[in-house]
Amino acid sequence: MRETFFADLLSQIADRGRALFSGSRQVPLLGHQPDIRDLCHALLSRRGEASGVALADQILSIWSQSDSEQKKRFLLDLVADFGPSIPQFEAAVAAWKEQPSEAALRTIHAAAEPRRQELIRRLNLAPGGTRRLVSMREEIFAHRKAHPELDVLDADFVHLFSSWFNRGFLVLRRIDWTTSANILEKIIRYEAVHAIHDWTELRRRIEPEDRRLFAFFHPQMTDEPLIFVEVALTRDIPDSIAPLLAPDRQAISTTEADTAVFYSISNCQAGLRGVSFGNFLIKQVVEDLRRELPNLRTFVTLSPVPGFAKWLDRQLSGAPAWLTPADIDALESLRQSGGIHNDQERVRLATTLDGAAAQYFLVEKNDHQKPIDPVARFHLGNGARLERLNPFGDTSANGIRQSYGLMVNYLYDLKSIEENHEAFAEAGEVAASSAVRGKLRPATAERKDNKKIVA
Repeated sequence: MRETFFADLLSQIADRGRALFSGSRQVPLLGHQPDIRDLCHALLSRRGEASGVALADQILSIWSQSDSEQKKRFLLDLVADFGPSIPQFEAAVAAWKEQPSEAALRTIHAAAEPRRQELIRRLNLAPGGTRRLVSMREEIFAHRKAHPELDVLDADFVHLFSSWFNRGFLVLRRIDWTTSANILEKIIRYEAVHAIHDWTELRRRIEPEDRRLFAFFHPQMTDEPLIFVEVALTRDIPDSIAPLLAPDRQAISTTEADTAVFYSISNCQAGLRGVSFGNFLIKQVVEDLRRELPNLRTFVTLSPVPGFAKWLDRQLSGAPAWLTPADIDALESLRQSGGIHNDQERVRLATTLDGAAAQYFLVEKNDHQKPIDPVARFHLGNGARLERLNPFGDTSANGIRQSYGLMVNYLYDLKSIEENHEAFAEAGEVAASSAVRGKLRPATAERKDNKKIVA
């Protein structure tokens, strides 16, 4: 109700603002084909709040009606025409050199800020402004490859969104079968890990007693989930996804459950890419579940490894020392058949996938000396521990194609989350169980760079 009231209030302010300058010749109204750049300059020059809200709404309305080429030109204009004032910046630096002070430093900081950041702030005052600006950033992604100069504009959006979508502004809501159909439909559409094919399948994921779904919302986007997590309450740590999603599975009572399994985490807004709030989501859900169900003792994920198969294919071409001829034969057989057909193949592949996965998670690093797997970086960065490798966690066609069936469990042990997080952030140390470390092949168990793999 509060959010609706605030949105209505902004709309009323915008309407009054239009009335205030409807007769003015300084700024043409929507419908007269005004130049969007002139409107932006006018918005930055105005001090009146009502007229500013109306102008912001007008600019965003023109933007939404523009085609992709027009939007691209506008984005490039923001880079070229709404950057920092170089003369003001140079004058501020000269003043600081002449008489250094905190006040002079603040002047430098203000002069260095691109004018487009203030423009974006003022556009945010329009009704629905936040949602429309998130959509505007999505348009940047469509043109960045051909126009790398848009990177500076993207950095401006990330800077502002990181403040606007601060954890303090986010609202955690449980999604259940009584949630509005509008939001439920978006959950189906935004699910990015294990597709929800219809309403019946969605109902199986949120209605049973042993299932939960939580999402973060922003007060200015009350019907748009930002990120959501699906949770299964189980008796132990699962090693495969199929039993959790089986249509005919038998639900258990929450009093029987001792484990909460985060089996799907989906970001919903492409325009918020790079703005991290998933770590807050998991930690908040853990706290909420602990309060609701004190019998829960274990909090783990059942996570996909979407880049593992491509990485392993590249290793096969180079035949590294940790891959044996038996490993190569087992993987070639799996690639040709597309599945696991008997117990003998399963035994051979378990050994191969365990060894390869240990190499992938514990040894391979990106340029920042962090694991190459993005899901691993997310959970390890949150303070989780790589607890278990599950070679046959997802034997569906998609699971075989993406990861040769591999899934993993990350354990959120509340006693060690902060320590794990600090070790990973400061030194790139991977928190892993002894069971996972034991899968590492002798050829790579001792690292030349002495990077630690902690239990």
